[in-house]
Amino acid sequence: MLLADDEAMIRAGVRAIVATDPALEVVAEAADGHQAIEAAHRYRPDVALVDIRMPRLDGLAAAAEIRRTAPATAVIMLTTFGEDDYIARALSEGAAGFLLKSGDPRELLAGVHAVAAGAAYLSPRVAHRVIAHLGGGDRMARGAAARRRTDALTTRERQVLALLGAGMSNAEIAGRLHIVEGTVKAYVSAILTRLDVRNRVQAAVLAHEAGLVTDVPGL
Repeated sequence: MLLADDEAMIRAGVRAIVATDPALEVVAEAADGHQAIEAAHRYRPDVALVDIRMPRLDGLAAAAEIRRTAPATAVIMLTTFGEDDYIARALSEGAAGFLLKSGDPRELLAGVHAVAAGAAYLSPRVAHRVIAHLGGGDRMARGAAARRRTDALTTRERQVLALLGAGMSNAEIAGRLHIVEGTVKAYVSAILTRLDVRNRVQAAVLAHEAGLVTDVPGL
């Protein structure tokens, strides 16, 4: 993975967390957006963990360029509670996940694994902030509207959406529901179309907003 953050202490902390997981490796680091883009092109990592705000070129612009020129690299945005105004733009730029700098280290590892496997990942606290920021107004009304949209899905589609919202990859969803991965891919494609959302992250937000994720046993 690529780690991009202008704060050396943050990079050191993330490196230490990643070092506890033998399946993960930090192959490159960057202290600004330009360095992040260069490192993504040079190392072609599966995942780039990018701070939203960095000098010279901010993380959002860097993420957009990485997604455009190195599409095999999925981008997770590192954020804080004070950066809600950046969320909508990050979603539109194709970010595959959001993690809080102050979050549980286990969430960081889970998020990187999920995104590397092709899933979207929103840590629970980030999901609440995303929903609050994008929704505005009456949260109960927003939840009701989300439920109306998801009620139009079949029972199986709602199950797939809930597991997608929980950060599971297609393979994990297939295992959970005892179906083949190709069928999950077809379900996900149909869900994105029927809900009129652009990507898995937006679908995950809707799943959280509709309360589907909290209804998944064992999560």
